[in-house]
Amino acid sequence: MTEKNTSVAESKLPEVISYLTLRKAVGIIGVSLPIVLLTGSLVLANCCEVQGSISKYYHTVMQNVFVGALCAIALFLWAYKGYEKKETEKKSLPGDNLAGNFAALFALGVAFFPTYIGPEDLTPCITGLYLRKVIGYFHLGWAFLFFLTLAYFSIVLFTKGRNKKKNRLFRVCGYTILACILIIIVYKFLLKKLFPQLQDLDPIFWLETLALWAFGVSWLTKGNLLLRDNEQQSEPAKAV
Repeated sequence: MTEKNTSVAESKLPEVISYLTLRKAVGIIGVSLPIVLLTGSLVLANCCEVQGSISKYYHTVMQNVFVGALCAIALFLWAYKGYEKKETEKKSLPGDNLAGNFAALFALGVAFFPTYIGPEDLTPCITGLYLRKVIGYFHLGWAFLFFLTLAYFSIVLFTKGRNKKKNRLFRVCGYTILACILIIIVYKFLLKKLFPQLQDLDPIFWLETLALWAFGVSWLTKGNLLLRDNEQQSEPAKAV
């Protein structure tokens, strides 16, 4: 049996298919989370307003959905092994397994360290104040590291395949995540003070949404749902 035929046969094994399913599951949650939070808040609590950030939905009727989605992402990322380090990286950079474990821990940090809610953040949809600023700082740190790790997946790890079209899309998604992080930082420390009227447009929520969509598209593509091709034949058959 030729090497190519062996790869095709191995790609049909259940344990190989499972890591493609994990990628798709992570991508679907990433793309759908902002939409579910918006529509769920509207349907369940008649809240038409957009919260200032995705994290603020923790303090709304959608708290369980927010935490549950992040826990699901963390579970899938922890279970995701990808390829061995020697197969993915020759320069001692973290491989899929280690990056997935870090991303899982960061996602749990985002879920269980709520964002700060002060009097200036109160809206009819917010259930109450959350004045623990130290916990809020931890939340911001976990969120920053989480998005950085997702960008690392897209730019460094996912571009190891031979499909140039997919690699371009992975890089676009990764750099989109990085750009969103940078713009959020600039907004919070500069633009928010210079142009307070921008707050009415909820820029952080939409930038976070764009970053999550980029993350989701990247994982859906890696899961062979978008730009579907015969990538399974060229990638090593690897169980989760």
